[in-house]
Amino acid sequence: MAAPLLALAPHRSSTAALLADEARGRGMDVTVLPPGGTPAPAPGTPAHYYGGPRFAARAARRLGTALLEPADGWLDLLPYGLTGRRVRCLPLSRARAVPGPFFAKPPTDKSFPAAVYADGSGLPAPAGEGDPPVQISEVVTWVREFRLHLLDGEVRTGSQYATFGRLDVAPLDGHADEPAVRAFARRLTGTCGDTLPSGVVVDIGLMRPAGGAGPGRWAVVEANMAWFSNIYAADPGRALDVVLRSAGPEAGLREHDVRFRRT
Repeated sequence: MAAPLLALAPHRSSTAALLADEARGRGMDVTVLPPGGTPAPAPGTPAHYYGGPRFAARAARRLGTALLEPADGWLDLLPYGLTGRRVRCLPLSRARAVPGPFFAKPPTDKSFPAAVYADGSGLPAPAGEGDPPVQISEVVTWVREFRLHLLDGEVRTGSQYATFGRLDVAPLDGHADEPAVRAFARRLTGTCGDTLPSGVVVDIGLMRPAGGAGPGRWAVVEANMAWFSNIYAADPGRALDVVLRSAGPEAGLREHDVRFRRT
């Protein structure tokens, strides 16, 4: 059988380089795909992918790779006890009429900046005939935020990535908040684990109401595709385990993950 392949999108990043080194250490082939098109791998090659969703839309079929992603409305369907704030997913045309202030972001594709908007008029107009979903929520303060790489509902690795909205990277292992982070992750997966792909990234954080003080509460920030997520200070080898599951051969797609396959 051919060696497994990790195919990287043309846009390089520090995360891609770390994952590539880990993949080579496992005996995998690693290739950077050309911008102009994706050559089909040799027959029988189990192909995995890491990179952006726009390039993936062209590359995945040629590679024979199934890309897993959380549902667009995943966050707004979580119980309030896990989000700590009201979250809605609306068509962009409707979101542009919502009074503010509010926090808004595309659920998965990063097509416009995730930010606090004074009102809906600050959001971009729908392009063409489409009316993509927009996630809007109450404005809150995130004291510390962590990225967790989950595999089969377990935290494989993780990293702090921000404090009070500013980049601040530190490994989860040995962090003062590690016990609380892992406890909240167990609560989340125990309650809603079946609503996520088997390989996924979930961001959580210690949250306060906007302008509030006090110890805060743990809450879900969002869920993302592992095959397009910065690993920050997480263990690269353990993160690679999750990436490979989240973007792997179609033939190996698990029954649980069929509904999370990006189409």
